[in-house]
Amino acid sequence: MPLIPAKALPHFENMIYLPLLLTVLELDRTEIEKGSFKLKGPYLKIIDAAILRVQKELQETTFYLKRNNMKVIRKDRDSMFTDYIFINGGFEDHRRYLNVRLRNRTEELLHLYFISLGDYHQTATN
Repeated sequence: MPLIPAKALPHFENMIYLPLLLTVLELDRTEIEKGSFKLKGPYLKIIDAAILRVQKELQETTFYLKRNNMKVIRKDRDSMFTDYIFINGGFEDHRRYLNVRLRNRTEELLHLYFISLGDYHQTATN
């Protein structure tokens, strides 16, 4: 029997990727504010909307994990890997994530959030 149920794995991984995504969005927002863009407003609105959606998903994920007695702990990090412990009902599942994969998946999620914001905007204006 697997330590982590298949339906819970996305929630565990959300606790890894969503905070990374928030960090990237907040850093990008700061860079745009400091940058020499002529029209900063549209970019800031897109990033702010993405931040709100990520924060909402992170909050939902946190509630899910608490309700189900689950926890994610980041352990060691080196130049190649980051180790995490997924705790589920008293059982520990140790997992290693390649740092390049963490970066690439965060970039994929950023792309998906921006696309979904565009889809939402199109349906709201029609």
